[in-house]
Amino acid sequence: MATAANATYRELAAWFDDFADQADAWRRRNRGYHELIENVYRFHVPAGSSVLEIGCGTGELLAALEPSRGVGVDVSRRMVEVASERFPAIEFVCSLGEELDLDETFDVIVLSDLVPYVHDLVELFDRVRAHCAPSTRIILNSYSRAWRPVLRASESLGLKPAKPIRNWVTAGDVRNLLELTDFETIVETRRILVPKHLPVVSLVANGLLANVWPLNHLCVSWWVVARPRPEARRDASVSIVVPCRNERGNVRPLLERLPKVGESTEVVFVEGGSRDGTREEIRAVLEEREDTLLVEQTGTGKGNAVRDGFAAAENDLYMILDGDLSVRPEELPGFYRVWSEGKADFVNGSRLVYDIEPGAMRFANMVGNKAFSLLLKAIMGQPVKDTLCGTKVLDRSSYAKIAGGRSYFGEFDPFGDFDLLLGAARLNLKIVDLPVRYQPRTYGETNISRWRHGALLARMTLFAFWKFRVELFSTRAGEEPQARSSTTKHLNAASEPSGASMRSSTENGA
Repeated sequence: MATAANATYRELAAWFDDFADQADAWRRRNRGYHELIENVYRFHVPAGSSVLEIGCGTGELLAALEPSRGVGVDVSRRMVEVASERFPAIEFVCSLGEELDLDETFDVIVLSDLVPYVHDLVELFDRVRAHCAPSTRIILNSYSRAWRPVLRASESLGLKPAKPIRNWVTAGDVRNLLELTDFETIVETRRILVPKHLPVVSLVANGLLANVWPLNHLCVSWWVVARPRPEARRDASVSIVVPCRNERGNVRPLLERLPKVGESTEVVFVEGGSRDGTREEIRAVLEEREDTLLVEQTGTGKGNAVRDGFAAAENDLYMILDGDLSVRPEELPGFYRVWSEGKADFVNGSRLVYDIEPGAMRFANMVGNKAFSLLLKAIMGQPVKDTLCGTKVLDRSSYAKIAGGRSYFGEFDPFGDFDLLLGAARLNLKIVDLPVRYQPRTYGETNISRWRHGALLARMTLFAFWKFRVELFSTRAGEEPQARSSTTKHLNAASEPSGASMRSSTENGA
């Protein structure tokens, strides 16, 4: 590295070496801010992930994330010594971020309040890129320029340490740097309006007001989540899960119209207490096709049906196609193409782009769908135009992680759309809308009650706002709900709810 940079880092390392023995005292004085930062990171980083933190200081944030494999990197040798003594289960390395070479990749790479001190940000992000797998997520936060006078005044008054900040970098600057170094930004947001624990005041300010324009521009920190620029994925086998109740007349037309998708395709019908002979019709199909499976639903609601179907599915990529054929089966290869090209981890159908055919969706339903989509976009930080479209696509491993973290939200969604979207957003999966044409039923009647289910969706939206925007500011970092330990337990285990299934094959005697 150039002489000027070496001199800069010698000075920086010396300052933090001297500061290391004071860090605990300052952390206690500013405990509220540090705990708020930890809460936000713990929301986004599943316990049990492998985590690399560059600029780890004395290691408290990294330890709070409960990594299965944790590596902390810092320019200060004394900081590394303190961290190693305090958290012996985590590996700590003294190195410049721009020179880091660990010869391994991580699930999550954390850069918390680091960019103000970095001499060469392009080189730093290049080294970060070298430690990424395709599924790695980069999470960054730093100070807002709007707080620069406040922070300087706090330093003058002795309320915070006068750290040697060199760069006042904006979220837009970081977004550009990520673009230059082959990353793609997923989410950009602002957090923390009041960086102190003040009963009621902190909760209202950070959980509510910090999400409202223009007050959100006054937040003390900005946050960016990114992923490596995607590459094409290998071909995958596909399981198409079809929830169906009273859809007898749609079973054979669906199979006749369904194109081949992926390397191989299986169709998993999940039947839930039909009164029109749907189950008998599917059983008749089993005798004619080897790629079809019947799952007898274990509970009620489409969400339960989807979970039962995913548990029985055997292939790599999961697709949901409603049994009413309001979204055409011929649309599914387009979903496969978006996923296989790496453009999305989660492909969500959108019925609200093209004109809707007469009779396909009532006006009140359309207004409600658009309202819920706007609210969910604001809550999740990713644009989702049609949250309630039944056609959704994600791979087996992504679903396993969503299922592993489901205890955070609980069994709150009988439809399954919010369950999947919120779980994907919390994991920072890249969600992309794909326009579909929506058409009226040709058989049967809708299972949706406009007003009763609309009221339920409104309550679910408020619940989502609480979980995404408020709850993480309602407890201190060490008091997080029990759901996190459950996440650790189930992180890498697929959800496997019980369900009776029948496959048309000689192997199981159907």
